[in-house]
Amino acid sequence: MHPVYIGTAGWSISSAAASHFPLDGSHLQRYAQVLNCVEINSSFYRSHQSATYARWAASVPDHFRFSVKLPRSITHERRLRDCAAELDRFAGEVMQLGNKLGCVLVQMPPSLRFEADVAFDFLTALRQRFDGMLACEARHPSWFEAGATELLRMQRITRVRADPPAGQPGPHVPTTSVAYLRLHGSPRIYYSDYPAEYLATLAVELRTQMHPDSWCIFDNTAAGAALFNALDLQARLSDSLAAPAHRSI
Repeated sequence: MHPVYIGTAGWSISSAAASHFPLDGSHLQRYAQVLNCVEINSSFYRSHQSATYARWAASVPDHFRFSVKLPRSITHERRLRDCAAELDRFAGEVMQLGNKLGCVLVQMPPSLRFEADVAFDFLTALRQRFDGMLACEARHPSWFEAGATELLRMQRITRVRADPPAGQPGPHVPTTSVAYLRLHGSPRIYYSDYPAEYLATLAVELRTQMHPDSWCIFDNTAAGAALFNALDLQARLSDSLAAPAHRSI
């Protein structure tokens, strides 16, 4: 089975979920002993010092990976234009994660239309600074049209598969061989708990998928559902790997 990274947006551990994690260490250290990735969303709102990223990297096991969200100053304020200085600053900070930097996540505002020239210049600049995995969660319908799809493929940028989808007019169309799922909670975004049936179906899909690796991030953190959903999905995948294979006679 190919690697599957399962985690949540942020690593806070609620008192309700505390029994599922070790008692000792920081929240990040405890979290990383159980789950194998995390999405850093605080970088969207504010800059973190390089030393902070280095400390986080030193706090987790070798196999653990971080996905870091691009600052909103780039996506929402500058709207992808004239942001070389911001990209340089961000790259210099997050590179302190070393090989534990698994992905850079770009989330577009719903109002941001796909403009071919602007998108090409921005994504080219982004790719020049990051050779690893890049994921894009666009939320305007124009980002799901043929021109945007081709550009994402050309730059090896993974189109995020979001639940609930925003702006996506039809079935998910992947742009790379890697999968990145962001599960925000449905029907109530950021709050709703995913039912067992949904997680069971998702586990089967992840177990049988042909991607080199997959990311599945639960962003339904507002009422504490994300950690439990991530642990549930992880357990279902672990159980399926431990089960003996059925042989036909």
